[in-house]
Amino acid sequence: MGVSRLPGMAALLTAGAVALAGCGTAVPSLPARDLSAPATAVAPAGAQAGPATTAPVAAPRKTLRLGAKGKAVTWVQRRLAELGYRPGKADGSYGGTTLAAVWAFQKVNGIKPTSTIAKRTWDALESPRAPKVLVPRGRPTRAEVNLSKQIMVLYVGGKPELITHISSGSGVPYCETAVWQGKEQRFCGSATTPTGDYRTTWRTSGWHRSYLGELYNPIFFNGGIAFHGALSVPLYPASHGCVRLPMNVAEALPGMLGKGVPVHVRGRFRGL
Repeated sequence: MGVSRLPGMAALLTAGAVALAGCGTAVPSLPARDLSAPATAVAPAGAQAGPATTAPVAAPRKTLRLGAKGKAVTWVQRRLAELGYRPGKADGSYGGTTLAAVWAFQKVNGIKPTSTIAKRTWDALESPRAPKVLVPRGRPTRAEVNLSKQIMVLYVGGKPELITHISSGSGVPYCETAVWQGKEQRFCGSATTPTGDYRTTWRTSGWHRSYLGELYNPIFFNGGIAFHGALSVPLYPASHGCVRLPMNVAEALPGMLGKGVPVHVRGRFRGL
């Protein structure tokens, strides 16, 4: 796609351009809903919400770097999974899936995200913090998107069931040219993820083609803005407005996040 960055806080529209909100997906017309109405939630059968922190744990304390293998890596993967993160299979291999979970954990615990697991991260794994609650009086089952930390927390029954690293809207206005519905069109937008209170609406399984690219297992919650899997989820806001998720999280989320569940978006990214 051809891309040109435009100045200013909002998108600058040109003749023949289409203004977009979100990730370039046509949104079906939906009736307005009361956010106080009951929501439908889906939780894994037999799942126990919340971190298991009652018993003391002793971390291996071996410095680990991306690409490491062995029992210490397996310990990290199992510990992160106990705490609600999604490091992938506990296979003893420190790859990109585990790295995204490490980043999320470090951000929640006030540690500058890095691929190296050293003293501060080991300390936190032994005595972890809970994620900051953005909506203290929110419904027991809800999703909270923290734009400042670039994390998303899914609460089920009032406890964090899933905590993940994300990448939200870059905030950089754009115009892109793409072939859509058989003809070349120009699409412009502001690449923002608006703060506010929403609900999950429609979704689709697998790869979904939009004006601006491919979204994996998207779950929409604010017009054309969705949670979706992406092959790139960097440590900074980089999307057109959607909330990018690691692919393994996007694979699991549809079975955990039902339709009509509140989604609360808060904060502003100022660097990690």
